[in-house]
Amino acid sequence: MKKNTSLKEFLNQKDFYKIKLHLISSNHYKIVAKINNTKGWFILDTGASTTFVAQSAIEKFRLNIEPERIKAHGAGTDEIESKISKNNKLRIGQWVFEKCNVACIDLNPINKAFKSADLGKVDGIIGADVLKKGNAIIDCDKNYLYLK
Repeated sequence: MKKNTSLKEFLNQKDFYKIKLHLISSNHYKIVAKINNTKGWFILDTGASTTFVAQSAIEKFRLNIEPERIKAHGAGTDEIESKISKNNKLRIGQWVFEKCNVACIDLNPINKAFKSADLGKVDGIIGADVLKKGNAIIDCDKNYLYLK
């Protein structure tokens, strides 16, 4: 990177898309994304291995659920019952992931915590699977996500 080239300029030259992150009072980043052309609010979670959608939003995002169920694991020791939806179109800004798999879980506990803190509910969580696919770079200073 040239000495006078900003991070933004450098990433634009490398064909990264710039997406606004919304820092909320809980110190989480919320992001607008579309699944199957339907807009929703998501938490950006680098520690989540998988992208999740709330079970209550299955119809909203027109997800086709596979008959199999899997056990997901959070930061705790409890297993989380989840369902899988394959081959969805995920759009974050201008960046598109054509065959994105998402797991569907109960996000009520997370949304209850957000509600008690006067934060808006979220439809899901963008996890490391999407961030890895997009070669993500997070600019915490300027609150932007870059995806390629």
